[in-house]
Amino acid sequence: MVYLHQRKDWPNFDWDNETLLPYVSQARNLQGRLIGRMEGMGFELQEEAVLETLTDDIVKTSEIEGELLNPQEVRSSVARRLGMDISGLPEASRDVEGVVEMMLDATQNFKAPFSKDRLCGWHAALFPTGRSGLYKIIVGDWRDDKKGPMQVVSGPMGSEKVHYTAPTASRLENEMNAFIEWFNTNEGVEPIIKSAVAHLWFVSIHPFDDGNGRIARAIGDCQLARADRTNQRFYSMSAQIMKSKNGYYNILESTQKGSMDVTHWLVWYFERLIEALTATDELLSKILVKAKFWEQHKTTLFNARQVYMINKLHGDFIGKLHSSKWAKMTKVHRDTALRDIQDLVEKGVLLDSGEGGRSTNYILNLPES
Repeated sequence: MVYLHQRKDWPNFDWDNETLLPYVSQARNLQGRLIGRMEGMGFELQEEAVLETLTDDIVKTSEIEGELLNPQEVRSSVARRLGMDISGLPEASRDVEGVVEMMLDATQNFKAPFSKDRLCGWHAALFPTGRSGLYKIIVGDWRDDKKGPMQVVSGPMGSEKVHYTAPTASRLENEMNAFIEWFNTNEGVEPIIKSAVAHLWFVSIHPFDDGNGRIARAIGDCQLARADRTNQRFYSMSAQIMKSKNGYYNILESTQKGSMDVTHWLVWYFERLIEALTATDELLSKILVKAKFWEQHKTTLFNARQVYMINKLHGDFIGKLHSSKWAKMTKVHRDTALRDIQDLVEKGVLLDSGEGGRSTNYILNLPES
């Protein structure tokens, strides 16, 4: 099997501009419309959109690798680092803080040039204990080959399937120097095409013991921020990649085994980018409805439990709301929960879903978007 990095013309990536033109045009049009829409929103709504997007992006880029982060911890860490006053959120763990630190440096400091020190700093932030799970790894530096070649494998021990074998460790310094120089200086490539190529190029080198996928996606996001010319993130590529996780790994594997013409990878990447830009319309509608709701109820009196549950219903609430779930989530007796709910029903905040009986549950009475 011959991989891209073993080809004589590596790393001279090529693509069909005519095939990509419609995708580039559509993505650029959606980017322009989105940024224009955001500029028409108030500062607080922009902040809320950025917080929602970054939280989703960070949760999903880890979920792609099978690591499940607490969304509330991520939101807390992002809000604190952006200087936003978000009370009642839990303190973030070291693992969460590390991913947040990397993603914010990539997107907020998008103009800063890449260097080995910066990328190794991201890697060190991802693995604060010096371990990946139970295994000790090289942190904050390129990998070595002491435990054998770097391979992407799947399947049970003894019956593993090798999906990819990365360049040897002896090549890494030269390979990464070439990548970093290209990323910092090559302005001749359409910026959003450059994001896709950078993602593929970095993950092909696989310079670290672990975390290469998350860092590759952070690099892609950094270049998208350069393309947008703003550090305000209003769409999440990782959220869309997560929805097509199997397709993501399949396209990377087939691309690594193909020619230096990576048009098919670029088309796949652009399809996810267009999906991400389109999905933001739904996010912004939710934020606007939430803002309209609180404006409508700015003189309504709520206790702390009610504010907490209303915000949960606006956000990541799962399932149906009934008194027993309210009691469990707010840690009160069910009678207290029922009084809280009935108070909100009388104030027009909650509506009985109409299912009745033992299935009685409630929904938010939302203003029209």
